[in-house]
Amino acid sequence: MNREYFRWYSPRLHRDMELLVFGHAGAKVLMFPTRDGRFWEYEQLGIVGSLGEKLSAGHLQLYCIDGLANESFYGSHRHPADRIRRHAALEDYVLNEVLPLMAQKNAHDCTIVQGCSLGAYQAASLVFRHPHLFRKLVAFSGRYDLTLKVESFDDLFSGYYDDTIYFHTPTHFLPQLSCDWRLDRLKQVDIVLTIGNEDPFLDNNRHLSQVLTDKGVGHQLHFWDGRAHRAGAWRRMAPLYI
Repeated sequence: MNREYFRWYSPRLHRDMELLVFGHAGAKVLMFPTRDGRFWEYEQLGIVGSLGEKLSAGHLQLYCIDGLANESFYGSHRHPADRIRRHAALEDYVLNEVLPLMAQKNAHDCTIVQGCSLGAYQAASLVFRHPHLFRKLVAFSGRYDLTLKVESFDDLFSGYYDDTIYFHTPTHFLPQLSCDWRLDRLKQVDIVLTIGNEDPFLDNNRHLSQVLTDKGVGHQLHFWDGRAHRAGAWRRMAPLYI
């Protein structure tokens, strides 16, 4: 299996950024890690291996990036406004540095965005904000409103709220979305959400599903038995949905 490592200085993030590429051809998959994960997480967790047949056959090519959670949402040393601004800077890095690399390396017309846990939120936020750039969203075990307090998961903005948080929170801005152009593009995206029926974010996934339904946006919401917020479940999900 083809495996490539890239590192460069990002002028948008003012730091070196790293990523791994797996596979030689096929649909391009941009992969966001979990809260504590790095660009090598999906390889370490066996998720890359679970997609081995599709990678070897040239059906998929994975681009595994860093999510910078400790510099943004989990950067408790930062003011909440700085946390969301750091996430917005990461989005700029993805749009203006990672996607051009993907286009340069692979001319396939399908780009998929995938993530697990916090990475599922980052993947969904990116696609819902820029639906014209992507063909598919695959989100495992996501929380799509980071202001919610659920079980041991706190409001990641400590009660602070502003327009930037609003426009990066899918379950907040999507209900008010009235732009026909953006809605039409969103309706063309293949959206796949998964959640365990005992997972802490079950209700939030149901709420997002209802929001999409109300907007006429087709999607799939798959319920897995028990608590599926774990690597073993994600390894089984990956070849089914990506």
